[in-house]
Amino acid sequence: MDGSIKTPFGDIHFKQKGEFVYLQRHGNPPVLPHRINHHGNIWALKKLGVENIIGINSVGSLKPQLKPGMFVIPDDFISLWHIPTFYEEEMKFTIPVMDTKIASYLFGLCKESGMDVSLGGTYIQTRGPRFETKAEINLLKRFGHVVGMTMASEVTLCIEYDIKYGSVCSIDNYCHGISKKPLTLEEVKTCRDNNIRYIETLLDLIIKRGFA
Repeated sequence: MDGSIKTPFGDIHFKQKGEFVYLQRHGNPPVLPHRINHHGNIWALKKLGVENIIGINSVGSLKPQLKPGMFVIPDDFISLWHIPTFYEEEMKFTIPVMDTKIASYLFGLCKESGMDVSLGGTYIQTRGPRFETKAEINLLKRFGHVVGMTMASEVTLCIEYDIKYGSVCSIDNYCHGISKKPLTLEEVKTCRDNNIRYIETLLDLIIKRGFA
């Protein structure tokens, strides 16, 4: 079922089947990462009664051993440059954590789906839409495992609304300068397209099994 909900941050479109709600964070037509309506998305999911969120995130690898085509289930994140909040006027603090139960659940299903997956790791969020420079990656690789442009904002807002969040990160490329081979957008697209079939298998399995 296709649906739409009005939020204080604009209209949000979603699909729903039984207990599951599917929301495309980039919207349709898609917007660039730095323009995603994270506030509207999370507000809408909360209004719909969602208690657990599984995010599918595209990332670049900061570690040679985490190869394109693999998947990572992060257990922590860094996002020092832009921290969204629902509480602009209210004194409210939160403790940022990823949900370990969802992570363990996802790891088991990923292994069952035949995915080459690693449990644990730190996700570093940058703003985008450009990829990071070699100098930036040389700094970030000391502190994290993968880089993306979306997950940390989602987790932060979910924590404020008491929604549990876990993520499966699709490694679609080595970050700029990690590999001796120059990074190209064609390479990123090819790997992302190959990883999609694993993600589709995983989502089918989640729908069949339900959240445990």
